[in-house]
Amino acid sequence: MFLITLLLAVLPSSSRAQETSWQACHADTGGPTPVLRDCRPVEGVIDPQGRELWLRAVVQRPAGANATAFYVVGVASSEVWLNGQTLGANGRPSASRQTETPGRYQIAFPIPERLWRPADNVVVVHLSSFHGTVRLDTPIGGLIVAPYPWPERTTLLAVTFLAAGALFAAAFGFGVIHGLRRTASSLTLAALASIAGLQALLETLRALVPYAYPLHGLRLVGIWALSAAFAVLLVSYAVTRFWPQARRPLMGLALAAVGASCLAPGFDLKTVLALLIGVGLAAIAAAVAVYRRVPSARPTLAYLLAFLGVGLVFPQWLADVTYFLFAAGLLLPLLMAEVIRLGRDDQDREVALTRAADRPDCLTVASARGVERVPLSAIVAAVGADDYVELRLTDGRRLLHATRLDRLDAELPATFLRIHRSVIANFAHVRGFERDGGRHQLLMHDGAPLPISRNRLPAVREALDA
Repeated sequence: MFLITLLLAVLPSSSRAQETSWQACHADTGGPTPVLRDCRPVEGVIDPQGRELWLRAVVQRPAGANATAFYVVGVASSEVWLNGQTLGANGRPSASRQTETPGRYQIAFPIPERLWRPADNVVVVHLSSFHGTVRLDTPIGGLIVAPYPWPERTTLLAVTFLAAGALFAAAFGFGVIHGLRRTASSLTLAALASIAGLQALLETLRALVPYAYPLHGLRLVGIWALSAAFAVLLVSYAVTRFWPQARRPLMGLALAAVGASCLAPGFDLKTVLALLIGVGLAAIAAAVAVYRRVPSARPTLAYLLAFLGVGLVFPQWLADVTYFLFAAGLLLPLLMAEVIRLGRDDQDREVALTRAADRPDCLTVASARGVERVPLSAIVAAVGADDYVELRLTDGRRLLHATRLDRLDAELPATFLRIHRSVIANFAHVRGFERDGGRHQLLMHDGAPLPISRNRLPAVREALDA
């Protein structure tokens, strides 16, 4: 968290741009330049969604020797004039959807130095927005005069890319662990890392790709959806690990509260609320675990509370930087801890297997939960499941054993017989076989009948006769 605070403190702030008082006008467009009339001050936000707008303002040249530009940021097509001279067009603004050509979400119109007057420079902006995918509370993010080019936010982009790379690496690591151990927690953590990495890419999209403004609404919806998914999965992981008894009510609360964040005004607020709700509920589960003295709960709670604190101090950076650093800082230590734990489990499993060598009447079952010795007499059947074997026991339990069926077939005694390419049966529990239509199946004293393949039917008959 110290790293997060330091980065937020040293990141360059945006160049200051003069505040402008805008007027909305009617326009006569018959001549080479538009003539505005009936101008009135704009109250509230500038909103061209579903209409055409003509705006006018008086601006001054920024101090300094740097070149200048007029920047338009928002979901609109635009065209700009300064002192009666056109600066350029972004798409083609118009009075209808059919005649409008969508422009980019953000565009810079460089201003030739010769167009500036000593004072009272008049800028005219023509806007329209008929192709928006969602309606935004603040469709125009900025109409400003500022130095050109705009300062590059290379530090912010570098931090975000590093966080995204670390998150995708963590997702790959947890995916490998899930493939080896089939644990639900590793799958949840892989999903958390992937979602945070995808959101990091979406956040940097605006700085990397000059996309058309209709895409911006979809991008905002995607960012909120990923934040909401991250929040719910974070709560799921925390409550499963630290407070499983409250999983159902806490997950219901998380789904309702995170879903309700979509009602907040503005997508930035929606995203921030979804994240804070998820982190807050996860912190509650961790706090309960600290009270109950659950191992590793204390550092997790401290980390979650630190994130909430940094989010309150730097709310404007929460969705841009803090969130990705938080996710990477949370998931990478968990990945390392999981790798260490799996190594220890493998060592324990090897010791248990060695000790079980002197117990021919038992099968040592290696699973994601550890090692268990199962009497051979308690095994009704073994059913193949890819790289695993499902053991069906007389007490109704089903254990997932980390081995292949072919290897297990070679280790089991003669009372076990392969009756199907994916089934081994313990004939100590067989009570007969029957034909069901064109298929044969083995009837067991415990559990459901087992399928018999045709090429193994003679061996089954011979075993039953014996």
